[in-house]
Amino acid sequence: MTAIATAGASVAVAVLTVSDSRTPETDTSGETIVDRLMRAGHHLADRKMCKDDFQTIRATIAAWVADPKVEFVIVTGGTGVTQRDVTPDAVRSLFTKPIPGFGELFRWLSFAEIGTSTIQSRADAGVCGDTIVFLLPGSTGACRLGMEKIILPQLDLNHHPCNLAELLPRIKQEHPPQAE
Repeated sequence: MTAIATAGASVAVAVLTVSDSRTPETDTSGETIVDRLMRAGHHLADRKMCKDDFQTIRATIAAWVADPKVEFVIVTGGTGVTQRDVTPDAVRSLFTKPIPGFGELFRWLSFAEIGTSTIQSRADAGVCGDTIVFLLPGSTGACRLGMEKIILPQLDLNHHPCNLAELLPRIKQEHPPQAE
């Protein structure tokens, strides 16, 4: 587990579980993400579940990206290679800047645990306006790995030489809120 976030350094994160089979009671992946975020001192801005549906996934992420209270989004599920796995396809069109290193690093770390099966993951990340979005596979182990080895360190202002949390004010400055 990474270092606990310093006081005043928590970020607001929305969590989406994409699954055709899980319920709130059986969502161990979403629970793993939320548990890790809370233990690190971050704020849960929102949490939802939805089916593997392109439009629903895209609309949910777009609404969170438009919400100034949401700084980061973590999605679990729908990153595989079957026809119903549409999460990356639904979200990538919202990326204003992709973060290809996230998926590359995730698969490299995952290889140590599951070998070549890691090629079946389309884990990804990107900046969407002033919100950073991470896409993790639906397995609890993948969520644990992604949170502990990549996401939590990047949400920690104490992580050096740099982290995404410290870049967030600059990203927000580059994308001021739109007048309604």
